Amino acid sequence: MCNYFQEQTKDSVRQIIFSSLFSPQGNKADDSRMALLGKLVSMAVAVCRVPVLECAAFWLQRTPAVYCIRLARALVDDYCNLVPGSIQTLKQIFSASPRFCCQFITSVTALYDLSSDDLIPPSDLLELIVSWIFEDPRLILITFLNTPIAANLPIGFLELTPLTGLIRWCVKSPLAYKRKKKASLSNGHPPSKIAKDSTSGEDRDCHQLYSKLHLSVLQVLMMLQGHLTEKNLYGRLGLVPFDHMVPLVEEINRLSDELNPLNASKEIELALDRLAQALQVAMASGALLCTRDDLRTVCSRLPHNNLLQLVISGPVQQPTHGTLPPGFYPHIHTPPLGYPAHAAHPALPAHPALPAHPVQTFIPGMTFPYRPIR
Repeated sequence: MCNYFQEQTKDSVRQIIFSSLFSPQGNKADDSRMALLGKLVSMAVAVCRVPVLECAAFWLQRTPAVYCIRLARALVDDYCNLVPGSIQTLKQIFSASPRFCCQFITSVTALYDLSSDDLIPPSDLLELIVSWIFEDPRLILITFLNTPIAANLPIGFLELTPLTGLIRWCVKSPLAYKRKKKASLSNGHPPSKIAKDSTSGEDRDCHQLYSKLHLSVLQVLMMLQGHLTEKNLYGRLGLVPFDHMVPLVEEINRLSDELNPLNASKEIELALDRLAQALQVAMASGALLCTRDDLRTVCSRLPHNNLLQLVISGPVQQPTHGTLPPGFYPHIHTPPLGYPAHAAHPALPAHPALPAHPVQTFIPGMTFPYRPIR
């Protein structure tokens, strides 16, 4: 079957056959169909069969997300869990089929949502995805840039970009790893020194990877305004849906309450800083369509964070003034929430007019003696 799709020269015929074979039908055969698809795509990755990977990319784009997650889990099992070191084989398809890589990232972020310790992405998988995106951040936008898009996207399918899932990874990761550490300490069996050092080193590497990923995500968000404007979708299509940010904020609030007794102030601060940065850049680029009032309502229960406070306050729109009284300057920043705005100071009395200095007459041609300074 892999050879057939490789030898088929007509792309349209290849897509139709692939779709007819592997599109879910809602019957008992779907399990066998998905098992066969997982083996086919895994083989295509191993031997770098680009036509099969391109067909799989289109299949991921047009299939309900629950089936896409099953395919992603099969590939992660094959290349991250079963054979150590085989992740390098998966890494090589970056240049062969970027479209498949983009859809694979979207599926993986939907699979690993950090809602539990079992749903934290494996370190090898995290390193793979960060290396792809850090090398070329535009990889995240390949599906969006090469797909005819309507303003209303279908419900239940993968998103056009993995941006929402990657933001979730970056924001929740400090709290998720802290929760994982708490679970390992509370199981009644303290780890040995060697195991503790190994775990600490691995977690430190993962935190650095999430920092690199966060930078790449912000860079991609900054690119989006031009692309949305070019497609006439600016202000009409939110690539970072607000209704997906609401549960993320709720999860951060829940994790913050859960971890607070562990003195996780640094982790909470880092998570809220990343959330604030992502929200600000996404709103500025048109990827997140919401108002500051919406953000205030959603973020009102989060722990205090200075950067998040600035983001949800936003810039102040100055009223139109007539002639300003002497000594009055309009406020350029919103006062912190919970504090009243200060009243303007009373106008200062006008100074008496200074006597006019005599006008010096300029006489052309008059020379002035030059005396060097000794």
